[in-house]
Amino acid sequence: MTATTSGKPAAEDRISLSSPPPLRLQLAPPGSSPALIDGAWWPRSRDLTAELPALTAVLDPLWGRITRVTVNPTFWPVIPRKVPVQGHVVKVGWFKAEQDPHKLLLLSYTAGRWDLLVIPPETDAVTAARLMTTATDPARQLTASGLIQEAALFGIAAEAEAAAWDSTRETVWDSEGGHGARRSASHLPAEAAIGRVPIPAAGM
Repeated sequence: MTATTSGKPAAEDRISLSSPPPLRLQLAPPGSSPALIDGAWWPRSRDLTAELPALTAVLDPLWGRITRVTVNPTFWPVIPRKVPVQGHVVKVGWFKAEQDPHKLLLLSYTAGRWDLLVIPPETDAVTAARLMTTATDPARQLTASGLIQEAALFGIAAEAEAAAWDSTRETVWDSEGGHGARRSASHLPAEAAIGRVPIPAAGM
């Protein structure tokens, strides 16, 4: 009897064979001066049981086996006492007053401790990339919360700049006749109509 198999895996097999999403982590360059933050981690959720195994799998070979992690409970709804990770268990603790709410502290028996900025999972990609770059800059000096506040201020400034540009464009539109200008522009060559749009200043 000859057995036949399908060339395509079943739906369950396709799910199990799919690669896990890449870890979103950036560490300070080796040899950097000591700082308040050693890198930035952008988890995909606030579930420590689901998020810590992938993080420690990357850090164990670099820093020595991670044995303990502490967080501030402000942004972690559930804090397990232990999380099983590749071949060992990581103990999890928390400090509310003593630890920055945007920081993850990692301890290793063999090498010491590290502090990572925790970028909120809901952060947009552009802001997260900026935070990772700032957190790992050799000249970094801000705390985890300081980095988050700086990013928020940057976002507010960017929104204000965009609003100011929209307002300028609206003013130009009105000064040139609004809808009437659009009707007259339709009779002009395309280059002439485009040339009436103001060019934003550098950095916009």
